[in-house]
Amino acid sequence: MTELSLKAMQTALRKTTEALATELASPTAIAPEWSETEWLVARAVSAIHGVSALLANKLRWQGPPGWAEFLADQKAHTAKRFVRVQHLLHLIDSRARNEGIALVALKGAALHASGIYSAGERPMSDIDLLVRDEQSQGAVQLIEALGFHESHATWKHRVFKPENCATPAKLGEHADNGITIELHTRIAEILPLRPVDVSELVFPRQPHPGLNDYPSKAGLLIHVLLHASGAMITRGVRLLHLQDMARLSVSMTDADWEEVFRQAATTDDRALWWAYPPLALASRYYSCVPDPVLARAASGCRWLLKRIYRRRTLSDVSLRTCGSLPFPESSGRDRFGKCSRMPQSAWCRARRPVARARCSRQYSPASPVVPGLRCRKADACCAGRCHVRLATKPCSRFAPRWRSGSYDAPTICRAGRLPKLTP
Repeated sequence: MTELSLKAMQTALRKTTEALATELASPTAIAPEWSETEWLVARAVSAIHGVSALLANKLRWQGPPGWAEFLADQKAHTAKRFVRVQHLLHLIDSRARNEGIALVALKGAALHASGIYSAGERPMSDIDLLVRDEQSQGAVQLIEALGFHESHATWKHRVFKPENCATPAKLGEHADNGITIELHTRIAEILPLRPVDVSELVFPRQPHPGLNDYPSKAGLLIHVLLHASGAMITRGVRLLHLQDMARLSVSMTDADWEEVFRQAATTDDRALWWAYPPLALASRYYSCVPDPVLARAASGCRWLLKRIYRRRTLSDVSLRTCGSLPFPESSGRDRFGKCSRMPQSAWCRARRPVARARCSRQYSPASPVVPGLRCRKADACCAGRCHVRLATKPCSRFAPRWRSGSYDAPTICRAGRLPKLTP
């Protein structure tokens, strides 16, 4: 087993990430010519990006011994876990109907329910639910009655874990891994200068007690795009996100796309400037977005942001640092490189910064900017530069602090590159 330096490991991550993304989009008949270590890195990449089950269905080649078995095992665990998730969703739906609480099943649950994915094809690490703020306490009691307890809360959601939350497998999917529930009262992302809130586009106007669907396919796509756009800032985009966008996009009619822009016009931003980067990225690999739609989304986007994302790749906006990668069969991490040179976590000592939080007050989606901070050059062009640089430009001066839990919300801070932020 060849030892890899940190630089060589990151090269392997980029190489395998791009190769697997291309194979999912356009499968070939010949397996990649990778070393033994690169094949093990590829397992970690497929697990991190949540596409092991999709690769098991899509790939036309077998690969070396152990690769096909790994994908088949992940596919089986994904299918078994899907059954557990569906059972829990049925319980939530039944109790919510009895209690008169209206909920919306978000993202993965909605994509399965709408037929975008077949049963067990897409992994679901948790269940995301949206509830009106006035019914949130009733929803909390409902979830706790199912044997869950609140683990922690962020500005986005409250997280509930089962009383006995087992994690028998740290790499990829396992049928017995605990299922968490994330309860949202708003659907928003903190983007440069201001948050974007699309809650009213996701929650039905006349919901019924129990689990509700998105009011339209346009609302589902807008939520998926906003989620991916927020992930780009922290370099947390996954190949699974591109799959979600691609499969939704190819199922959209001209009327559906028109509805997307009509609904976007009802938001505070009045445009989908933040949707162009994820749409462009998905279209780069899958050619799934009509050119007129892409051009219309780009029309509200600043030129620098458009220029950057015309050439960005998945590995540019996804997790590529090595310190906490769950490599397979790694009882000793030295097999995969000199780990004393690796970061303590994927976010720590990252070469590219994510948003830091310097405020002590809790984020409110109604706030026009991140609370406690103001930007001296708060114009639209500044917003475009912030988004681009946070997602793409290297910097070693700041280390993000997500692991510490001491910050409530990210801000758009950048040493010497962004407009200065002051309390």
